[in-house]
Amino acid sequence: MSKVVLITGGSSGIGKSIGEFLITKGFQVYGTSRNPENYPKSLFPLVALDVTDVNSIQTCIEEVISNVGKLDVLVNNAGAGITGPIEEIPETEIKRNFETNFFGPINVIKAALPQMRKQNSGLIINITSIAGYMGLPYRGVYCASKGALELITEAFRMETKGFNVNMTNVAPGDFATNIAAGRYHAPVLEKSPYKEPYGNTLKLMNEHVDSGSDPNIMAKVIYKIIETKNPKVHYKVGVFMQKFSIVLKRILPDRFYEKMLMNHYKL
Repeated sequence: MSKVVLITGGSSGIGKSIGEFLITKGFQVYGTSRNPENYPKSLFPLVALDVTDVNSIQTCIEEVISNVGKLDVLVNNAGAGITGPIEEIPETEIKRNFETNFFGPINVIKAALPQMRKQNSGLIINITSIAGYMGLPYRGVYCASKGALELITEAFRMETKGFNVNMTNVAPGDFATNIAAGRYHAPVLEKSPYKEPYGNTLKLMNEHVDSGSDPNIMAKVIYKIIETKNPKVHYKVGVFMQKFSIVLKRILPDRFYEKMLMNHYKL
């Protein structure tokens, strides 16, 4: 029987690309969306899921298992962008982002683990971000939520090895998706002391997404990880400079690296 893969946030962008590619490789794929009825042309079944709602998560996992009797691979892909000066982002929006990017994946994992333990097998892939390896100006909340998921996966991975369940992080750089449209953007306020630098940085960030890599690159990486017997703890997927920026952060003095980032963002 083919492996069963559940991809959160499977209706568009990276999640959709992963699902469509895995179908060609013979996997039985389920995706999720808050509103599956809006995607009648999806090439794989979409199950209703709101990752910020524990009951919704449990119902989703139960539906997949009741349909096919198992769950081999979970891809925690659902996420949300957020930009703005940290001082000006409402606390409710910061909490909402962490509910989606951090607590959501954790709760989906918690719901999936009992079935994977029962099977004595499973693979959980958490989609994080290269931005989670560094604090970027006007993306601080997003960086923090993705960085937190990176770290907790390291711990979670060790805790689940005894159940024959593997866990890994995949950190993408900029990909051509609709994430910019779905971001929470703190408004560029006319009287804000951050008006000019934030406005310029926002334009730069959107340009990076618009000229991002093909999401099918991510799909092929996910497929290779699924086919790998012992996945690594971390994978980075992006153009050379995006991946190299992580290496530079490790080897350069903090203030030098900070200056390099500020020059890049013209701050």
